[in-house]
Amino acid sequence: MGEHPDFQAEQAFLDTAYDRLERMRAAVAERVQEVLQQRGGTFQAVTERDIVVRTGLQRLEQLDIGRESLVFGRIDRAGDEAGGNGSSGNNGNGEAFHIGRLAVSGEDQEPLVVDWRAPVAEPFYRATGRHPMGLVRRRHFATEGRRLVGMEDELFGVGFGEGFGEDAGIGEGAGHDDNVQGAGALFAALERSRTGVMRDIVATVQREQDEVIRAELPGVLVVQGGPGTGKTAVALHRAAYLLYTHRFPLERQGVLMVGPNPLFLRYIDQVLPSLGETGVALTTVEGLVADARVRGTDSPAAARVKGDARMARFIVRAVRDRQRPLRKPVEVGYGGVVLRLTPSDTEDIVTTAKRRAGSHNARRRFVESLVRRRLHAQYLGVLDRQRRTGLRSELGEGETDLPEADLWREIRRDPAVAAALDRMWPVLTPQELLHDLLGAPALVALAGRGILTEDEMRVLARPRSESLDEVPWSAADMPLLDEARVALGSRRVGAGDGTDAEIRNYGHIVVDEAQDLTPMQLRMLTRRSLSGSMTVVGDIAQATGPRAPDGWDEITAHLPSRRPPRMVELSVNYRTPAEIMEVAGRVLAVAAPHLRQPRSIRSTETPPWRVLVGPGESLAERVAEVAASERDRVAGGTVAIIAPDALVASLQEGLRAAGLEVGGPAGGLESPVTLLPMGVVKGLEFDAVVVVEPARIVADAPQGLRALYVALTRATKRLTLVFAEPLPEPIA
Repeated sequence: MGEHPDFQAEQAFLDTAYDRLERMRAAVAERVQEVLQQRGGTFQAVTERDIVVRTGLQRLEQLDIGRESLVFGRIDRAGDEAGGNGSSGNNGNGEAFHIGRLAVSGEDQEPLVVDWRAPVAEPFYRATGRHPMGLVRRRHFATEGRRLVGMEDELFGVGFGEGFGEDAGIGEGAGHDDNVQGAGALFAALERSRTGVMRDIVATVQREQDEVIRAELPGVLVVQGGPGTGKTAVALHRAAYLLYTHRFPLERQGVLMVGPNPLFLRYIDQVLPSLGETGVALTTVEGLVADARVRGTDSPAAARVKGDARMARFIVRAVRDRQRPLRKPVEVGYGGVVLRLTPSDTEDIVTTAKRRAGSHNARRRFVESLVRRRLHAQYLGVLDRQRRTGLRSELGEGETDLPEADLWREIRRDPAVAAALDRMWPVLTPQELLHDLLGAPALVALAGRGILTEDEMRVLARPRSESLDEVPWSAADMPLLDEARVALGSRRVGAGDGTDAEIRNYGHIVVDEAQDLTPMQLRMLTRRSLSGSMTVVGDIAQATGPRAPDGWDEITAHLPSRRPPRMVELSVNYRTPAEIMEVAGRVLAVAAPHLRQPRSIRSTETPPWRVLVGPGESLAERVAEVAASERDRVAGGTVAIIAPDALVASLQEGLRAAGLEVGGPAGGLESPVTLLPMGVVKGLEFDAVVVVEPARIVADAPQGLRALYVALTRATKRLTLVFAEPLPEPIA
């Protein structure tokens, strides 16, 4: 291809834009340095300097784009007939705007580069031939650092896909699809080798993706997206867009991103910083419970019960079961007076306290006040009878009636009184409640009566640990601890219920792989939503947990309900080649025949390979051989070996014995070859994937065929199945 006539002008524009960005950074850095050198002054002056420094440092972080592209496109509005001079602003009879990662102003403070999130940039992602949105041209850039290496024009009303560039150009071989904007730039990005970390897609966002990104803030937005539709990237870009568009109040309220596991969070953790946003909190659902750590696992039956929404009632009942009258009277002496707290007294006190609003621990102070009042009244009654009967003088002239607070301060120290209060209304932490509860079948039966079946209560019970530090908390325990935290409140008696201080709320919550969250986990997220604003993304077809839902209604039933949830679907698979999806589709047709998979727009003409491990052959050696071959074929890319969880340890040892060095989940995904258990691969992508023993994946996972569907759809280029056991029927 010949060089585009505007090529040199656009390169000159890029040079100017980068120069202005450096000047902007230098100006901010200079201002921060000036403030840091200032000393002394009033408290207000010091505070103001701190704010300037903090804001300046945040701005410097936003302006640091590293090696990412600053500018990735341009739009020319109607009336702009000429090729243009490569600058934003008025251009003949129309306007041209360069779209980039962040806004850059010229020396005259006029916009030089428009932030991709600005309203004026919307046609760059939304315009089509039928709906040009006032555009006559959309231009896509391919860059390497600051150097422009390719350009692709889409001319509205004239024609599409006029690709120009140095060497091959970015449009060559891309094909054409009416639903794809900037096909050359998009396909060039999709063909790039993976690096083990997710890249942003800000330069190649497609129309249906942009509609999700720019959707209104309030309420719950559900995004159904099959493999390769970019739903995770869309969710992250939506978080960046909302922070830009609703800076106040979201910057103050906070934005939370919830992912399925720590490996996934490491995989995506550079996307938002590359978009200039560093204030989003990333966590797993388990990470929301800061004072307990997952150390154990549940049986599938126990995990299923613990995730059921009925467990919320179970926990509330368990807390109420700890609010109980005494079985025997308690006596405590003060001076010559013996005070008695009877079971009848304590039943009245507990009943009164149960009717009072507030969390369990917060009402402990109220229980103490009722006990104190009753004992003081009894004390005064005894003294009065002694006076009337003449016994008072025998106690000594120094004996006087004590005020209620003074008497309580004296008798509160008595071990019998402390034990009685702890029996009637103990102050508990969530860990203490749940450890006591699950460690005592009798307590489980008491809390579960009328809520759970006998079989369900049986699978909940487990042996007690020697101490709270040794309890093997499971992932399914975390929502129960969270539920208990709400019911119990703060352990600091008299400090209020403490819930607001211990559970952080957010202005917007983004949830990925939501199809695998249990009702109890969804309650955790709803609890942390300030206004009910959430973006929930996932794929029902990839639901692999013990409670795989049939539809999104089963999920939204446990999310904020202030507004009806909105549902959108991403229909195009950009990642997975059609040849691989044809095989995966056979699995989905059996696993979930009522669901459909997205349409692939890429073809590699390379069907999946099948490698049978014969009798006497080593599975690990064959896997090592295949993985090494795939590593060489995708040189510079990534290869994943996906295996059943139970095979990972032995397979890792065998691979190393065969001379193949592999990375693992603990080390991230930057190794050329990574061995991963099936349970952590959701949401990840690799140039080549080797799936080991598909039949074992199906047999071991709660939703076996859906788990296999996930494994088969992780590859962007090549897929190989290595197996000794017969393949599952759909792919046999």
